Amino acid sequence: MDQKIISLAAEKTADRLQEFLQSLKDNDLANLLQNQAVKGKAAGALLRAIFKGSPCSEEAGALRRLKIYICGIHLVESGDLQKEVASEIIGLLMLEAHNFPGPLLVELAREFVGAIEEGSLTNKSLELLPIILTALVANKENLAYGKGVLSGEECKKQLINTLCSGRWDRQYVIQLTSMFKDVPLTAEEVEFVMEKVLRMFSKLNLQEIPPLVYQLLVLSSKGSRRRALEGIITFFSELDKQHNEEQSGDELLDLVTVPSGELRHVEGTVILHIVFAIKLDCELGRELLKHLKAGQDFSNNICPFSIALLLSVTRIQRYEEQVFDLLKASVVKSFKDLQLLQGSKFLQNLVTQRSCVSTMILEVVKNSVHSWDHVTQGLVEFGFILMDSYGPKKILDGKTIETSSSLSKINQHACKLGANILLETFKIHEMIRQEILEQVLNRVVTRASSPISHYLDLLSSIIMYAPLVLQSCSSKVTETFDYLSFLPLQTVQGLLKAVQPLLKVSMSVRDSLILVLRKAMFASQLDARKSAVAGFLLLLKNFKVLGSLSSSQCSQSIGVSQVHVDVHSRYNSVANETFCLEIIDSLRRCLGQQADVRLMLYEGFYDVLRRNSQLANSIMQTLLSQLKQFYEPEPDVLPPLKLEACILTQGDRISLQEPLDYLLCCVQHCLVWYKSRVMPLQQEEEEEEGFYQDLEDMLESVTSRMIKSELEDFELDKSADFSQNSGVGIKNNICASLVMGICEVLIEYNFSISNFSKNKFEEVLSLFMCYKKLSDILNEKAGKGKAKTANKMDSFLSMKFVSDLLTALFRVLLWRYTSIPTSVEDLGKKEKGKSISLLCLEGLQKIFSAVQQFYQPKIHHFLRALDVTDNEGEEAEGSVSHRAAFQIRQFQRCLLNLLSQEEDFDSKEALLLVTVLSNLSRLLEPSSPQFVQMLSWTLKICKENSWEDASFCKGLMNLLFSLHVLYKSPVTLLRDLSQDIHGHLGDIDQDIEVEKTNHFAMVNLRTAAPTVCLLVLSQAEKVLEEVDWLITKLKGQVSQEILSEEASSQATLPNHPVEKAIIMQLGTLLTFFHELVQTALPSGSCVDILLKDLCKMYTILTALVRYYLQVCQSSGGILKNMEKLVKLSGSHLTPLCYSFISYIQNKSQSLTCTGEKKGKAPAVATAMARVLRETKPIPNLIFAIEQYEKFLIHLSKKSKVNLMQHMKLSTSRDFKIKGNILDVVLREDEDDNEGTASEHEGQNKEPAKKKRKKEMKCLS
Repeated sequence: MDQKIISLAAEKTADRLQEFLQSLKDNDLANLLQNQAVKGKAAGALLRAIFKGSPCSEEAGALRRLKIYICGIHLVESGDLQKEVASEIIGLLMLEAHNFPGPLLVELAREFVGAIEEGSLTNKSLELLPIILTALVANKENLAYGKGVLSGEECKKQLINTLCSGRWDRQYVIQLTSMFKDVPLTAEEVEFVMEKVLRMFSKLNLQEIPPLVYQLLVLSSKGSRRRALEGIITFFSELDKQHNEEQSGDELLDLVTVPSGELRHVEGTVILHIVFAIKLDCELGRELLKHLKAGQDFSNNICPFSIALLLSVTRIQRYEEQVFDLLKASVVKSFKDLQLLQGSKFLQNLVTQRSCVSTMILEVVKNSVHSWDHVTQGLVEFGFILMDSYGPKKILDGKTIETSSSLSKINQHACKLGANILLETFKIHEMIRQEILEQVLNRVVTRASSPISHYLDLLSSIIMYAPLVLQSCSSKVTETFDYLSFLPLQTVQGLLKAVQPLLKVSMSVRDSLILVLRKAMFASQLDARKSAVAGFLLLLKNFKVLGSLSSSQCSQSIGVSQVHVDVHSRYNSVANETFCLEIIDSLRRCLGQQADVRLMLYEGFYDVLRRNSQLANSIMQTLLSQLKQFYEPEPDVLPPLKLEACILTQGDRISLQEPLDYLLCCVQHCLVWYKSRVMPLQQEEEEEEGFYQDLEDMLESVTSRMIKSELEDFELDKSADFSQNSGVGIKNNICASLVMGICEVLIEYNFSISNFSKNKFEEVLSLFMCYKKLSDILNEKAGKGKAKTANKMDSFLSMKFVSDLLTALFRVLLWRYTSIPTSVEDLGKKEKGKSISLLCLEGLQKIFSAVQQFYQPKIHHFLRALDVTDNEGEEAEGSVSHRAAFQIRQFQRCLLNLLSQEEDFDSKEALLLVTVLSNLSRLLEPSSPQFVQMLSWTLKICKENSWEDASFCKGLMNLLFSLHVLYKSPVTLLRDLSQDIHGHLGDIDQDIEVEKTNHFAMVNLRTAAPTVCLLVLSQAEKVLEEVDWLITKLKGQVSQEILSEEASSQATLPNHPVEKAIIMQLGTLLTFFHELVQTALPSGSCVDILLKDLCKMYTILTALVRYYLQVCQSSGGILKNMEKLVKLSGSHLTPLCYSFISYIQNKSQSLTCTGEKKGKAPAVATAMARVLRETKPIPNLIFAIEQYEKFLIHLSKKSKVNLMQHMKLSTSRDFKIKGNILDVVLREDEDDNEGTASEHEGQNKEPAKKKRKKEMKCLS
């Protein structure tokens, strides 16, 4: 039968074929086709013949064609056919699809949709569906679909709708997504399909996601690129979050979770697919950047996955700069937000703290271990960009200037993040280590003129992590050594300190460094020689000699290079000793060089001795022989030291040749250390103590003779010349500084060996009197000159000596206070001008500040040490808050005692106590009861004390505000203070008497302005900044919700608490400004800052109105509270602002007139400058008010609420130019003055109807 059909099909006409086919039953025909296809015999030819004999023009033929078509599909789906036969049948079915009439195409498409929903379709025949849908779109006739009649395009839309609304079997998702790329889709349909595919992500196995993402990205070329990217990023962001929660969970989960490695590999593959797609489709890259810029704050856009994606995109050159800028902005914004949140309880209550971007980036570094090579390069570049952009910027006298502003702290955090990224990447990725090391060293060498401490810290961390690993990169390090002679001393010291662990493991690096240092020792540049000394001293400190104290602490036993480094080995310690003695020999030659080089040597020897005690003999012999050159051996000769020999005269140029004070300082430190640490262990070996006895005798002799010496012996009495212009003057100044330095050194030496004996203390006092006499002469001579001497001496007294001396003095003082306190106090006052208690307090305040700034981790130990009553057992329970609170109570009592002394109130002491309390209060946990107690106590002091001291008031109010913001928002505090200021300073309308409030006694006529006024204005600025930040956040959320329309129906509900809080803040601030704009503030900064803050207030009100315009656009409404706020601004602020402007202008005019009457040019110029400064912000304020009113009009139209009913248009602005008046003004200057005055009178009529103070009650 099959042969007959094929032979009939070969005829020219198809009539006989049609007749024959009609005579057969459809089932027989289908069975025939099936048998032929299964056998693999000419199934294609048979199918072609059947289609030829079943024309669509006849109904029977069309139905037969449909049945055979469906039969062909089932055959292919059955899997019984050979691959070639199946492909041939599919090809024929594809070709025939376009010949079907519209209704049958709909039928076929429905058949497919049904099969997909039932899950009875395999993947082979799916490629027919796009062709059927394409044919349907091309069909121009109207078709019956459901109960209606639709065009082919509309039918396709309905079918896609049905398909995407139905259930998809997991196995079809990738093929269906791939299929849609061949279907002609409208933008709306693409979005519909996209949403369906994204919903399917969570139902698939992890391994199926990358191919699906690939197909989705191909599909996105038809549209909805942004939605595709958003969906992928959100999916992986949620997956990461879930994965982290599972890993941090304590209990074992029954569910089989995704292994970390598998998840990261999948993410890596997906990122590669996206980057590849962006290379082919620029629009996709633009959409990615737009999407991530838009939602930096308000969604899951910025997450570890999206950061990794962005870092991979940096490999595409056109996006590199944009991506790094976006990441930098995100990091800085994240740190700023964190800072803002940490400093405000008001914000903490409203906003949940999201994970910081820096944490996410470090998570990306950790994840990149799973073969994310495409991310690693971006990480390294970004790390260096952060360090380059946000590292320390300024240098002064070779030292980096650290500023404590909030911006500088953010920069420090960003720079530290860059260093962490590089260090962690270095640890994880072996391939990239060489590059990181090279880049760090290049920056150290090439950026010598700018601060590089952050690079040196990073280098040190890298080398500390793995000195052995760096042996492979040692050539780069030795190359860097060649530049040592040309680098600044600080850089050399930092670099050598950083590479020190490497010197211990690599003999070649050490040898090359020694060669470089030896060359530098004889270089012509002074800095190069100083660098050589610094390098050699560092080597001496770090290469231990056997028998040195604590050698085990610094030993480093490292496998590969133990021959070179293991200091426990006898051979190495001997080698080290030889090596160190060679170095000391080289350094001895420096004792004949300039003073700066010698000085470095003396400063370094003591450190070397402490680290390498076996070198004591060599070092102290060197010092002894050097000191002998300047020591007078005869016991009767005064002075005991040859100061003349220390000074070098070359023609007219006089300079210091030998820093004798530094030499003596080094000798005394080494001697005391040797006596206390080394000698107790060397009791038997007395032959080595010759130098020790000699040095001790010399210092004893110098002490006694220095006490006997008069200033005349040094030729430094009052008649001596100390001017910097003459050679004699310069020489005398050098001698004086040497003598003062020697006195200080001897004071410390004698105190340290005194064992509290009376004789030694008398010697110490005699030395101090010598020091003081010389110091007074120098100060007196300097005072007569034009300026103080610039070269103020550094003290030679060590921190240990100062702390020992103060402890001893304090014990004595404590006894004196309890027995005869007044005499001590009086004596102190006569001596110094400052009482001893005040000096103690100053010292204490500085100590608290220093500990908080530099020793943050040790604060707990510090507070424990302060607590004399502390027992060991209480160590655990005493938290920092408890211990700080204990100290706070002591100082609170002191301040209360001071405040109770009405006659003898010492404002300096009070201010110091407030500063100490401020320092201590920072240690309290804001949630602790101690913090609340501190706040209420400060509030009480401010309310009940009325000292008229501006600096004390400022300190106390600053303390109050710094505490209050961490407890709740300070707006009500600001309102009360503004009422007090208004009450004390009076009203701008002199006819109105203001009812005085007395919320805070601290606010009085003396402190109200400018002190308190400027403080409250700066606090108001901070509150406005917080509100502005919240409004920006809300705006971002609304934009996100408008983009994803699904969420827009419930968009405004979650924001209500934040909106209410914003409105309440602005409402209370409005009443605050309402008071201040009516206050007769003095000219100057108060007026200037008030105008600027009012301008900010209106700008932020405008921002809130614009937010509500957005809300109305997304079918939300405005809150009743917002209507009240607008009403309040119209009735209680705007009119008063215009009155205040008139008041300033009138005042400015009278000021100018006064200056002119006096007739003095400087007075007129000063008055004019002040007028210009104060009136400059006025146009900005008026513009801000008008912008606010303009957007209110828009909002009234949008919300159908009349918000303008309480707004009165001002009469203060009339810019109409009247020609006739202008002519008169140009002719007569007097008329001009009269005209201006009358105009201002007219302006003042409206505000004159001002309400009295009592009306304010309705605002609270």
